Amino acid sequence: MRFQGTPCWYELGTTDLDAAGDFYAKILGWTISDSGMVGFDYRLAGCAGAQVAGIMSKVGQAGDLPPNWLIYFAADDCDRTVADITAAGGTALTDPADIPGTGRFAIVADPQGAVFGLLQPDLTQMTAEEIAKAEAGQGAFDPMKIGHGNWNELMSTDPEAAFAFYAAIFGWAKGDTMDMGAMGSYQLLRHKGGDIGAIMGLGDAPVPVWLPYFGISGSVAAKAAAITAAGGTVHQNAMEVPGPAWIAVAQDPQGAWFAVVGPEA
Repeated sequence: MRFQGTPCWYELGTTDLDAAGDFYAKILGWTISDSGMVGFDYRLAGCAGAQVAGIMSKVGQAGDLPPNWLIYFAADDCDRTVADITAAGGTALTDPADIPGTGRFAIVADPQGAVFGLLQPDLTQMTAEEIAKAEAGQGAFDPMKIGHGNWNELMSTDPEAAFAFYAAIFGWAKGDTMDMGAMGSYQLLRHKGGDIGAIMGLGDAPVPVWLPYFGISGSVAAKAAAITAAGGTVHQNAMEVPGPAWIAVAQDPQGAWFAVVGPEA
């Protein structure tokens, strides 16, 4: 598996592209620019010279969804992966389609209903260095870089069945397991020798869902205060997690859920 299963892109579907772009520029230090797609308003979020996320109208997403973050995982063959997903009990929400100059994508859901994206990179549009970085899992997801995706968390009605599904589709393995008491286990996910995220029970989530964590520097409590000041809503203020690290879980002003993770309280 050359790229299969690597977190590779983050995409916000929202009701107000301008306001959402301004919010994340303040909170994550992103630079927002127009993608240049003809007839389609798609914004790109950059950080330290790297593209890390896209912003689009949720009207263009599959289904009648509230504002949301969508996590994409790389696929060596998008069409074959979609077929494998449906055979394993998942759902194809869109048919595979080409994005000129980028690759081939599809939107799917696992058997429990959590939605995610697939992206097969167009190697003809990539340099040898870019291909090598993609093979190594270096891109929009990078646990060591601020402003990038640092963690990917799945809340599921059946964590064990969900793990079996993703292990079969993406080749993920189990990492450490953390006991969360009444909330069950927090199962870390390993891919290409590193932890990329975790699977847990549904918790307070109303439906199975993937939650992206974006890296920040400095105080998570201060960042939570900045989120509130910018019109967002903080649901979990600075909390220490193994690592050690600190996290906060919030919604942006339009309602999309996300989390931040950093080294300080």
